[in-house]
Amino acid sequence: MDAREERGLVIAATQKLTQKGRVWVVPSQNGAGKYTVCPDPDNPFCSCPDHEETGGKCKHLYAVEFTMSREHGSNGTVTETRTITLTEKKTYQQDWPVYNLCQKEEKRRLLVLLHDLCKGLENPPQSGAGRRRTPMADMVFTAVYKVYSTLSGRRFGTDIDEAFEKGYLSKKLTMMNWTFLESELLTPVLKELVAVTSRPLRAVETEFAVDSSGFSTSRFVRWHDEKYGCVRSGRDWVKCHLACGVKTHVVTAVEILERHTADSPQFKPLVKATAENFKIGEVSADKAYLSAENMETVADCGGTAFIAFKENSTGDRGGLFEKMFHFYAMNRDE
Repeated sequence: MDAREERGLVIAATQKLTQKGRVWVVPSQNGAGKYTVCPDPDNPFCSCPDHEETGGKCKHLYAVEFTMSREHGSNGTVTETRTITLTEKKTYQQDWPVYNLCQKEEKRRLLVLLHDLCKGLENPPQSGAGRRRTPMADMVFTAVYKVYSTLSGRRFGTDIDEAFEKGYLSKKLTMMNWTFLESELLTPVLKELVAVTSRPLRAVETEFAVDSSGFSTSRFVRWHDEKYGCVRSGRDWVKCHLACGVKTHVVTAVEILERHTADSPQFKPLVKATAENFKIGEVSADKAYLSAENMETVADCGGTAFIAFKENSTGDRGGLFEKMFHFYAMNRDE
């Protein structure tokens, strides 16, 4: 399919073509004008400058051909397509005995699995004669368990004492030892554990989605509101960018950055990290991630990017971006 044929396909999908006898009135691609088209197989004609100069098929002739082939069958019948929307309400019965059992066992199973996940972590090298760091396995276990509990440090003290008594920690920790919760040493380890815990589902997941969300912190910040000319205050927050499987919702890659970090630049590293452990089939994202580079990134990983186009998007960039734009134009509802 050459460039003229592709543009004709877009016109047939996005514009209304009117038939008047053997002649068709075809709007221009930008909707600014109209052209008279006669799709005679022996002597095709179009009033556009392109056809008058070259004498060959222009995009308007292709648009009429696509419209005719779509509406008229080979035996001369006319096909009329109607869309009917049916809403079916399904009610799923809750298995309360199983649900109650899962809720009761969740915390117990979390401790077992978390301890097994952390026990193989290596301690980072430490130079100097200062105080030895808390083992990495204990730091990660405490950090994850603390966030999971949603309790304050004082109220969480009982839980961490019980974890030590059950052998999940190598030593007893107090609130004075919890300064490692803000240690940058945990960041790469936690990101790697996200990937490790997702790998058991790589036989299931081939379609992924990328998005971001904000999480507030315990710190308060103040800023000047230029719109209203006043000083405001509130909780500081960070932005979580992640990729997840659309079937199981398992998180395959994550980046935690400043609150005003742009979304689009994070798409590529998230997809690349996911591709290290999963086979990429499709990657979906909203229009905040729209760029030719992001589409090419998914293609390089063997998949197809389905990223929403903006209102002013066109296929002028060429390459994969143009092909996906035309595909979107022909399948807008889907």
